[in-house]
Amino acid sequence: MQTLTADILPQTIRQRPADSYKGTYGHIVLIGGNQNFGGAIIMASTAAVYAGAGLVTTLTDPSNQGSLHARLPEAMFADYHDSDLLTSLVQGANVVVIGPGLGTDATALGVLKRVFGLVTAQQTLVVDGSALTMVATHDLNFPDVPLVLTPHQMEWQRVSGVKIADQTEAANRTVVDQLKATVVLKSHHTQIYTANATYENPLGTPAQATGGMGDTLAGMVGGFIAQFKPTDQAVLAAVYSHSAIAEELAQTQYVVLPHQIATALPTFMKQHAAK
Repeated sequence: MQTLTADILPQTIRQRPADSYKGTYGHIVLIGGNQNFGGAIIMASTAAVYAGAGLVTTLTDPSNQGSLHARLPEAMFADYHDSDLLTSLVQGANVVVIGPGLGTDATALGVLKRVFGLVTAQQTLVVDGSALTMVATHDLNFPDVPLVLTPHQMEWQRVSGVKIADQTEAANRTVVDQLKATVVLKSHHTQIYTANATYENPLGTPAQATGGMGDTLAGMVGGFIAQFKPTDQAVLAAVYSHSAIAEELAQTQYVVLPHQIATALPTFMKQHAAK
């Protein structure tokens, strides 16, 4: 297992060319946030915007529209109950993130199945949170597209069948290879399983132990993938950045709030972009 280092940042984060425009940096669609968990998709969307994605559209329950626009005017809103609109927006995206705050009821399951049927091999799909739980609960198959999963250890247990106590590198690798996915296994020291290697993030702080931290990471992963290639390198840079910012904030704070990581992200990326 390789140790993830700050070297991944200038290898991935590039200076923006003078002739670029918003389309240069990708269109990401984030799907989640039911009536009870709107904050999750707002935090994920905030992270994607602050990571620099060119266009960000949030498909969520209408009850979250006012909060989304108040917190994040840069993001476009759409109602995920509108099947035709969902279809159009998903088909037009470079990256789709599904799961933060989506819930596990019949509506959520219907949205998940529809998205799984829409994404293509020209897109990257990031699956997080309750979407992973529904995959396990309803024995769904992941679509055959570039796939990034961002489970915590219990979600990984549900999806992989590997109990937390047995989640060794070898056991995890067997399932990762079967899924043909990049897996960000979130824990005290997050492990990232790509097609060809396994990495451990040495950073992290107990100040991160608060709700919404994973939602923010999912949004960052999507935002980095929308802009930077190759995809696995973008995932690694997002994971490292998430923890590195948290460690900086934790030097003077008892707890680090997820939205603070997003807020600090543009400055952090500027500092660590390739010269």
